[in-house]
Amino acid sequence: MSLLLVPDGLDGDRVDAAAARMTGVSRSRIGDLVDAGKLVLDGVTVTRASTRVRSGQLLEVDLSDPAPVATVTPRFVDDMRIVHDDADVIVVDKPAGVAAHPSLGWDGPSVVEHLAAAGFGISTSGAPERQGIVQRLDVGTSGLMVVAKSEHAYTLLKQAFRDRAVDKVYLALVQGLPDPLAGTIDAPIGRHPGHDWKMAVIDGGRHSVTHYETIEAFRYASLLRIHLETGRTHQIRVHMAAVHHPCCGDPLYGCDPVLAARLGLDRQWLHAAELSFTHPGTGEWVTFHSDPPADLAHAIDVVRSDS
Repeated sequence: MSLLLVPDGLDGDRVDAAAARMTGVSRSRIGDLVDAGKLVLDGVTVTRASTRVRSGQLLEVDLSDPAPVATVTPRFVDDMRIVHDDADVIVVDKPAGVAAHPSLGWDGPSVVEHLAAAGFGISTSGAPERQGIVQRLDVGTSGLMVVAKSEHAYTLLKQAFRDRAVDKVYLALVQGLPDPLAGTIDAPIGRHPGHDWKMAVIDGGRHSVTHYETIEAFRYASLLRIHLETGRTHQIRVHMAAVHHPCCGDPLYGCDPVLAARLGLDRQWLHAAELSFTHPGTGEWVTFHSDPPADLAHAIDVVRSDS
């Protein structure tokens, strides 16, 4: 049992976020402990992960039971493309509907499982179910991901992502026409106060910066090129929704479902199109490209024809 005093800096935070910060345990694991009745705040068992903490409160966290681990079952993923492979890294072009790695509650395929089935050896650093993973893409987002094969590559790439030394460029089809046509969205992102699986622009959230430029404007949508300065969960989706231009096909963040159906979209129109980083083996700056897959290309064809 860990006995922790809530510091001033976490005053007003959700108990799951505060407990994760204070213990170093993942937020999802803290959520499991809440469900099991193993978090106690000032003598009262916590029943909701969204409960707010106050500075000076005593938080008891029972970590006596080991966290369950998602297992890696090798399985091939249709349409997974290997863009680059060498002794240090693998760059994959991930289809939509595929997670970066297995996780509890996710029964679908993952990049890690595909690489295991395909016989690729990857770094053993990180948790067992996400070894070699140095970045993640949302399940519904397609495009480029780099996976570390060597321990040396894992260490350098993890640090590069922390230092924002990796260049990530996305394409997004958003509703309406942004004004201005190019700009920067600098707004903090945190967990949505009323939705466990959603993020939002909130006071006290993590510093988040998104740069965008309009590539092509249509009658009711715009194709944007987006450069991420930070890499928060759902960052592009949250920021574009916050300025009233949600990604087409993204109901979680307020897209028009009628428009999504017309475009044939059952996921957000968002694609990781370009990835650049210093190669951990050669020290050279390398860049990889990916074109939008068929479902996104079809949506573009429709908006062009309607315009």
